[in-house]
Amino acid sequence: MPRKRPGAHPETLSAPVQRAVHRMVQESLTNAAKHAPGARVRIDVDCRSDGVHVSVGNGAPSGHPSADLSSGGHGLVGLTERVELLGGALTAGPYGDGFLVSAFIPHRRGVS
Repeated sequence: MPRKRPGAHPETLSAPVQRAVHRMVQESLTNAAKHAPGARVRIDVDCRSDGVHVSVGNGAPSGHPSADLSSGGHGLVGLTERVELLGGALTAGPYGDGFLVSAFIPHRRGVS
């Protein structure tokens, strides 16, 4: 379940930022289900005065990925482009025994 910190109000984010956060979480959960079945997943959305910080991380899988995984292979590339168009930055890669996708999206383009 997403953790909402006190004072955070994701519903006040602009529509493009809300869509980017939604797609990032959606794609990260899809990737975790495909590549790390059974892994615990943690979602953090932290709205601050400068922008929104989002991270989705999973631990080690408890099962084996399906051998017939189909993938367009553009999910993280597309997410990176979407976040950068909004003036933000996204990173993704191995983290501990799992994988972490993390992004910062400013409230206004050009704010970092």
